[in-house]
Amino acid sequence: METFDLVILGGGPAGYNAAEKAGAAGLKTAVIEKRALGGVCLNEGCIPSKSLLYSAKVYDYAKHASSYGVTVTGASIDQKFVINRKNGVVKTLVSGIGMKMKKCGVKVYSCEGFINAKTPDGFEIKAGEEVVFAKQILIATGSVPVIPPIPGLREGVDSGFVMTNREILDLESIPKKLVVIGGGVIGLEMASYYNSVGSEVTVVEMLDHIAGPTDREISSILQNNYAAKGIKFELGCKVTAVEDGRVRYEKDGKDTFAEADKVLCSIGRRAQTADIGLENINVYTERGAIKTDEQMKTNIAGVYAAGDVNGVSMLAHTAYREGEVAVNNILGKKDRMRYNAIPSVIYTNPEVGAVGETEESAKQKNLDVEIVKLTLNYSGRYVAENDKGDGILKMIVDKKYRRILGVHMIGSYASEIIYGAAMMIETEATIDDLKEVVFPHPTVCEVIREALFEVK
Repeated sequence: METFDLVILGGGPAGYNAAEKAGAAGLKTAVIEKRALGGVCLNEGCIPSKSLLYSAKVYDYAKHASSYGVTVTGASIDQKFVINRKNGVVKTLVSGIGMKMKKCGVKVYSCEGFINAKTPDGFEIKAGEEVVFAKQILIATGSVPVIPPIPGLREGVDSGFVMTNREILDLESIPKKLVVIGGGVIGLEMASYYNSVGSEVTVVEMLDHIAGPTDREISSILQNNYAAKGIKFELGCKVTAVEDGRVRYEKDGKDTFAEADKVLCSIGRRAQTADIGLENINVYTERGAIKTDEQMKTNIAGVYAAGDVNGVSMLAHTAYREGEVAVNNILGKKDRMRYNAIPSVIYTNPEVGAVGETEESAKQKNLDVEIVKLTLNYSGRYVAENDKGDGILKMIVDKKYRRILGVHMIGSYASEIIYGAAMMIETEATIDDLKEVVFPHPTVCEVIREALFEVK
């Protein structure tokens, strides 16, 4: 039985990044991944969806090029080419992770992992047909799509009429009518893509707004942009059945139908904790997710958990950091996970970038804040690149300490700008300190500087 200092269950962002750090630090490390390195993010989520969305963005540019003095004729989308390009991007990145594992001396088991037992010295783990011994474990098994007990939904998944994020990213034909169940990030990004390439898209959402916890004013602007492009929204509606060629939902107390050639179920995700042997070592879970502290420790000494499996912040970049925190603590380095400055992005056109408290969350917590709101038209570059753009930036500022608690924006380059706002929150710099930062000109990010000088 081979012995490892650390065995990691799951090769997604939390797992492979932690493995790289652990291996580089000299720990004998193994990763057990039953599918492909990179996990959902790289193979079925973040990366493939961004590949598709970029193709849609280029296509949109071609269709609307005349607004910028450019004439384009005969623009069309080749869905099979788009999917093949996406597959090539994923293959390249998965291969790169494999090379990193090899470079850091990490052994990769391409099979299912299962925790057999806890011993006085560590843990016995089944890796496919082999059994290995781990002095410590990091559980990073990720999450899976939620398939609620809606009549006909499971049958639709089995027949291929209903898709999850996995299947829709391999769809080689463009459905004439697509119904998206769920108005969160995944649903919106796919709604945006298929709307751009020619589908009639309807989004059915139980809440009265889209984009979940996103600042309401931002989500409203996003919805208006989508609606102007032809996406239909049915908000405050409960899906009651998935039937042959249509989705039934309740609207204002009445049954309503939306016809569909394909349906995307994007209601949410849940931690993947089943069938990995947690019960054999009595790891504590809460609502199906592994409970962790700020060092990423579980209730069992020597067992850590990071990424979607702990259910705290189901984002790949959160998983990266959680994995690092776990490894640092395993190595005896003091480190702790903080969640107050985790940025989030919706990668559609326009983009949404957000970090920290929203106007709504600040009110709910009775925080004494000042709200600064500016149009992105304060940016010369934004005006030059966006005809009649309606992008905005909102800054949430703590009045007492004059520190930024949240930044939210919709518009060009939001995904690339928001990290700077996250750094401002993380470092707890004061407004006066931040005013001394020199921003490049002309850029869209200059609006953040303008907002700083608007703070009273």
